[in-house]
Amino acid sequence: MKMILVRRFRVLILMAFLAACALHLVLDLLPKLERSAARPSGEPGCSCAQPAAEAAAPGWAQARGHPGGELAAAASAAGDAGWPNKHTLRILQDFSSDPSSNLTSHSLEKLPPAAEPAEGAAPGQDPGVPRPPNRARRPLPRDPGPRGPVLPPGLSGDGSLLTRLFQHPLYQVPIPPLTEGDVLFNVNSDIRFNPKAATAENPDWPHEGPEDEFLPTGEAAVDSYPNWLKFHIGINRYELYSRHNPAVEALLRDLGTQKITSVAMKSGGTQLKLIMTFQNYGQALFKPMKQTREQETPPDFFYFSDYERHNAEIAAFHLDRILDFRRVPPVAGRLVNMTKEIRDVTRDKKLWRTFFISPANNVCFYGECSYYCSTEHALCGKPDQIEGSLAAFLPDLSLAKRKTWRNPWRRSYHKRKKAEWEVDPDYCEEVKQTPPYDSNHRILDVMDMTIFDFLMGNMDRHHYETFEKFGNDTFIIHLDNGRGFGKHSHDELSILVPLQQCCRIRRSTYLRLQLLAQEEHRLSLLMAESLRADRVAPVLFQPHLEALDRRLRIVLRAVGVCVEKDGLHSVVEDDLGPEHRAAAGR
Repeated sequence: MKMILVRRFRVLILMAFLAACALHLVLDLLPKLERSAARPSGEPGCSCAQPAAEAAAPGWAQARGHPGGELAAAASAAGDAGWPNKHTLRILQDFSSDPSSNLTSHSLEKLPPAAEPAEGAAPGQDPGVPRPPNRARRPLPRDPGPRGPVLPPGLSGDGSLLTRLFQHPLYQVPIPPLTEGDVLFNVNSDIRFNPKAATAENPDWPHEGPEDEFLPTGEAAVDSYPNWLKFHIGINRYELYSRHNPAVEALLRDLGTQKITSVAMKSGGTQLKLIMTFQNYGQALFKPMKQTREQETPPDFFYFSDYERHNAEIAAFHLDRILDFRRVPPVAGRLVNMTKEIRDVTRDKKLWRTFFISPANNVCFYGECSYYCSTEHALCGKPDQIEGSLAAFLPDLSLAKRKTWRNPWRRSYHKRKKAEWEVDPDYCEEVKQTPPYDSNHRILDVMDMTIFDFLMGNMDRHHYETFEKFGNDTFIIHLDNGRGFGKHSHDELSILVPLQQCCRIRRSTYLRLQLLAQEEHRLSLLMAESLRADRVAPVLFQPHLEALDRRLRIVLRAVGVCVEKDGLHSVVEDDLGPEHRAAAGR
């Protein structure tokens, strides 16, 4: 009897398994049967997905055959999806040098349904099949050229200090002509897609731009790409973004307004940071507010245990742009609802478990990190609103690898020990004999970074990054500036040691610093005007703005001492052509 019951139980399990398999097959075939039944009589019953895939295959193969091709494929995917899928879009981004730190880059959420046939198909051609791609690569336009400075809303006009500054000849110096090896992504724009079809079937899809943004040929205009993707496309050997790139201002607006769809803690780092994903699949690094504008770093704090300030990240982006370095990714401030935009959308259980209600009835959380992640250092809203900075992600490391370099003037990060450069006055001579600092380009980039950090009071520059594709002949990316603007009453002169030891500076940098020291282009006033456009303005406390002018004078005096000691030609590296020197009047 017992054996009979066991056999019957096995038969029941087998039947349940077969029923489940049959149900999956039915669910898989049902959409195809519905599409087949919806076709007009006389139309062939075959699906157009296969021809579309076959037509798109050459473009995909071509895209993968050169560096950055994955971006081309993601930005212009064709076939039965009509728009790049969510996984492809998200893999384009990453902020950290650790590939595993971007936990949300490999989301496997449900993809959007198949798109309707694209408009503008050639006569006699299946609307779902893209036109045969032209084998020649046509790069997307990156810089519309000198058509006047692109400024935040409300900053244009004759009365704007920023407008006058960006019209100065020193801010009109062009970068060298770009070759295929000078752009981070060689974008193949031949593979066409129709995002309008995706929005037609998916009312929740975030549609950007006017209805007439598609060209008569059926090709989607560049403006139809998400702003974060246009920012990535514009990166080249010489700059993160061009002076005239309108996508940067649009991206700043997106950072402050786009709907947040998911949140996760960023692994690594000493303090809490959140990775936020938006409705348009863009991602940004969120640093919450920990100090008020008026608070200074306590005098007994070591530089490596200082708070990371959200407003320092915002101000660093604007300062970098005013100095014309353009090496800081776009950063914007935002007021975030901790309940609706963090707790309710996160899938990170470790983060979710740290939320609580304070005795003052405010929503608080603290996450997990090395410093200041405990109930005693919780981040609390008013009652659930918290201010923070959002820094746009750089392209994912799987598409654009970055190399991490140890800063030669890195501090010891020890309570008692000193670094070698702090005790050896001839340390720079040793550095200049070591690649890549044996070339003028890299050592001059370090001098730019030194000046940038001194103006902010940032002592925490232990490493920096460059894009691996460009080798050693490229700019330094100014990431992680949260420990700047901590003390307005103190100027940390040790930050200037690299400049004082090496006595080297670019002519373009030197002339811009002199320009910003003049009354009509005063740095503090330019920063105040630029920061006024941010959603969490005022970003900096007034004494911090005044400290910028004071520190700028200290930098110019340090360069002056070097010129007196070694001569102008030995100190100032001429990176300007004669025509630009004449236009600048120097």
